[in-house]
Amino acid sequence: MSKKIYVGNLSYDTTSEDLHTAFSQHGSVTSAEVMMDRQTGRSRGFGFVEMANGGAEAIKALDLTELQGRNITVNEARPREERRGGGSRGGNGYGRRGY
Repeated sequence: MSKKIYVGNLSYDTTSEDLHTAFSQHGSVTSAEVMMDRQTGRSRGFGFVEMANGGAEAIKALDLTELQGRNITVNEARPREERRGGGSRGGNGYGRRGY
């Protein structure tokens, strides 16, 4: 069964390929992606790795280890929480009424 892994505290210079290389030493990596900011195109400092096998071992082996000068945080990814509201109004139902 595949395991999705969250990797935090990444250096802004870390690439998806760097993540793939680091995790492939501990099992079969299905995908590795550093999350990028849409507006700036710069890394957001975290990413996700999906592993076909060896996920638990990779988490144990790599959590709090150094990758490109930063001690990374590695743990099992949690399901994404649903966002409420939306748009630029803040989702609270109140507009700018008369301001």
